[in-house]
Amino acid sequence: MMRVRMLKYAVGVSLSLLSGLATAQAAEISYLTHWSPETVALLETAAKDFAKTHPDVTVTVRAVPFGDLLTTLRSQGAGGGATIAGIYDLWLPELVRDKLVAPAPEAVAAEVKQAWPAGVVSAASVGGTLYGIPNEIDVYALNYNKALFKEAGIAEPPKTWAEFKDAAAKLTKKDAGQQGFGMINSWAAGVVHPFASLLVSNGGDLVVDGKPALDSKQAGETFALYEELIKSGASDPGMATADANTTGPFLDNFVSGKTGMIIMANWWESALKGGMGDKFADIATAPIPVGPSGDKPRSISYSWMTVVNAGAGEAEQKAAWDFLAWLNSPQSGQNGGSAMSGILMSMGILPSRGSDVEAYKDKLGTEFLSGYVSVLADAKPFPVVPGGQEFSESLQQTLEALQYGQVTAADAQKSAQADAAAILEKAAK
Repeated sequence: MMRVRMLKYAVGVSLSLLSGLATAQAAEISYLTHWSPETVALLETAAKDFAKTHPDVTVTVRAVPFGDLLTTLRSQGAGGGATIAGIYDLWLPELVRDKLVAPAPEAVAAEVKQAWPAGVVSAASVGGTLYGIPNEIDVYALNYNKALFKEAGIAEPPKTWAEFKDAAAKLTKKDAGQQGFGMINSWAAGVVHPFASLLVSNGGDLVVDGKPALDSKQAGETFALYEELIKSGASDPGMATADANTTGPFLDNFVSGKTGMIIMANWWESALKGGMGDKFADIATAPIPVGPSGDKPRSISYSWMTVVNAGAGEAEQKAAWDFLAWLNSPQSGQNGGSAMSGILMSMGILPSRGSDVEAYKDKLGTEFLSGYVSVLADAKPFPVVPGGQEFSESLQQTLEALQYGQVTAADAQKSAQADAAAILEKAAK
């Protein structure tokens, strides 16, 4: 049986108990997400199930592309925006600072602290105050095409950077438009998270004690690795573009067998299945290769949560927390898993509540997802600090300049450290 050793959480009492009786005052609430139409439909079905016991609450769902999600939240402000929003944990400090999200009620906060892992709870909190209910946790792994590996005479996924570079070279067929390793550009997380995963697998860090650590030896080696892959032709930035929906050529090239390896998060399983059909069986996952200064495979992790608009009325806020409490409770789904975990698993996303992980332990043991579960214990959370989003976007620009040969690895490292220092220092004031 699959073991998920790092998940040391108590199942706790059901969040549905927190909602109590049906909301006494009628309320219309809205839920803003970036999910696909198919996933939005699942959320709408869950809302209809909630309405069976809460007939006075109406939940509507609105979706925007991921690239527009944060700007939509900010432009709507605390007054006329969505009642509930799904957000990336990196955005939380600024949303709290700007008083756009409400702290969780005491009962909800107590339940979350009991039923979720401490690291995930911390990412949903600012200054010790919980502001959202965590739902998904994402980590990065090396995705590779077994059929292409076989053609290239590669017996197993690379475990070290030396093996990684060798495999990338063998998988590269320039005349056929095939690259050994796929990078990503035009999307901050898609650019930064794979780089950061290689960095932490080389023993480095992005941020230490609130200050950037991109001037380290480990970081220098990671920038140099990118430069080597680009200069050798093993990675083609022209094949790496992402669009506002976090799809695009980088995905298409992996799906079509034009990319041998790529570092991506577990949530894209559904996109791979949809694009590859039966050929999805050719895809496997493995831990991030260990760099020359690293001691073991590591990955970057991040999480998502649902938050409530601080500017919503009292009745709407209560209805929103009642709905979120129910949505994340074991009683809202099947076989002990919450309705939210069922929605997440439909996309190949790892749920983060303890009882949800237990409910889906068999499905989490598939060849694709097991590669992600295996790295959870040693994953390092992406730093959630004031200025974190701007820091990520700045590093994105530097890495894209490196991809396109506009700067050397040494200059990229120097620029990234200086920019990050200025951004994080300003945000901390």
